Amino acid sequence: MSFALHGLAVSSGIAIGRAHLISHALLEVSHYEIPDSRVEDECARLRTAAAAIKAELAALKGTTAASQASAELNAFLDLQAMMLDDPLLVEAACERVRQQHINAEWALTQQLDTLLEQFDAIEDPYLRERRADVIQLVERLLKELLGLARPPKPRRDDLPTVVVAHDLSPADTIGFRGQHIAGFLTDVGGPTSHTAIVARSLQLPAVVGVRLARSLLEEDDLVIIDGARGVAIVNPHPSIVEEYRLRKAELEISRTRLARLKDAPTVTLDGTPIELLCNIETPRDLDLVHRVNADGIGLYRTEFLFLDRLDRPSEDEQYEAYRDVLKSMKGKPVTIRTFDLGGDKDFAPNTTRVQPNPALGLRAIRYCLAEPTFFLTQLRALLRASVHGTLKILLPMVAHAHEIDQTLQLIARAKEQLQREGKKFAEDVALGAMVEIPAAALTPGIFLKRAQFLSIGTNDLIQYTLAIDRQDDAVADLYDPLHPAVLRLIAGTIQFGVKNGLPVSLCGELAGHPEYTWLFLGMGLRQFSMHPERVLSVKQRLLRADLADLAPKVQRLLKLDEPARLREAFEKLNAAATSA
Repeated sequence: MSFALHGLAVSSGIAIGRAHLISHALLEVSHYEIPDSRVEDECARLRTAAAAIKAELAALKGTTAASQASAELNAFLDLQAMMLDDPLLVEAACERVRQQHINAEWALTQQLDTLLEQFDAIEDPYLRERRADVIQLVERLLKELLGLARPPKPRRDDLPTVVVAHDLSPADTIGFRGQHIAGFLTDVGGPTSHTAIVARSLQLPAVVGVRLARSLLEEDDLVIIDGARGVAIVNPHPSIVEEYRLRKAELEISRTRLARLKDAPTVTLDGTPIELLCNIETPRDLDLVHRVNADGIGLYRTEFLFLDRLDRPSEDEQYEAYRDVLKSMKGKPVTIRTFDLGGDKDFAPNTTRVQPNPALGLRAIRYCLAEPTFFLTQLRALLRASVHGTLKILLPMVAHAHEIDQTLQLIARAKEQLQREGKKFAEDVALGAMVEIPAAALTPGIFLKRAQFLSIGTNDLIQYTLAIDRQDDAVADLYDPLHPAVLRLIAGTIQFGVKNGLPVSLCGELAGHPEYTWLFLGMGLRQFSMHPERVLSVKQRLLRADLADLAPKVQRLLKLDEPARLREAFEKLNAAATSA
């Protein structure tokens, strides 16, 4: 029987292959009691399983596949290895075996329930993501205990494998290396899930959040994954298979053509130069940046320094990370965002404060200014690194003039300290502010005498403008980048910058979507920052743009209040871009 499943498109491309179902171990756990004589044997099974997974994680980090994947993936591998050593997981499950005389699998699932209850009491989005990590790790442990971690069987028809699962851990996903994997399909997950990150890094199509994929498909079903549209077609008609084979071939030809644009000048049809910058997480992302010959780094998120640790990174550790990025870019601009952290991501052992609404609480620049000694350490590290390249410092979540004023005072203090210590730094480091709160977009005048550039963060700007939690499935359909209010805030910020000679870049997810390129160009945007893999697609689109023709069309579009009419105008604009 042929049918289609719809989910979230998280990694583009087309895959045609046979389904390989990964067991959902949490649903296959047997519950039984054991005699006293077997208690320590059960504990030994648990420890052996944990040791096997830890060894597997270490081996995965050294593989070619892992080195090709993003730094985010390697951070996840480190995190899961660290959790294996946490006494609240394996050792706590062993204690349940001893006290209740139950099998290791049952004890492990009981301990998982206890841990999840603790996570459910916390509202912070970052900690919610760690909740998913614990579930995935327990799932992997159970598979090891149950002997369910099996590779796909060889196929007689030579079709590649489409991995179908309830969810996949980093080790699961990258562990399929060398097995002719074509794509991934999972019941759960989102744009930042492990499956999504690995799929994008390895350039394999993936659809996640399909809900019932694992239960509806059978082993060896023929599956088409449309990673651009978020669709999986199961047991399709031969004519549909042929259609997708042609589309897949066209995509591969298109990718080859895109690669030729790497060294082409980034200018519109009328000769206007455009800057295409990259967003990165760690220095290990730099290979991707150089591969597309980007004009610089438009957003370097420094939160990675806090992953998998209970202490704060030292000044020297931060300095070395920033220095490596600046030196690698050989004079091209590098915009480094200061820590965007919340109060309960302090990582101090005695921190117990939980914010009732973290998205509106003590985070980003608010948190840094509330912890001036902590913030001063980062500013000193940034200034020390500034002698190795062209550094720009970006402040997240700015809404008030005094937030910039206080930061400038701390920068002045950092310079004084470094001078006394005989440490070198650049005097002319540019300071910028992120426009991701409607208040900042509506009162941009506060930046004129305080900042040298602005960067629009569309992810949070949309969330705050529409009062929608973008991670909440119940309201995800209301997260609309084309809402007239959102577009006017973006356009107004860009025009303010143009009028006052204040450079404005766009660094949110929308910057990397080619279908929005002409829209933003028509608003006056001349600087985009995005994931490295999207640079050439956006470049292809802007090379066909005629700004004199675009600007009036976009201005008419921005005057529309009705969402339906606005979307119709946007689709016409996008259709023109596609056919150009």
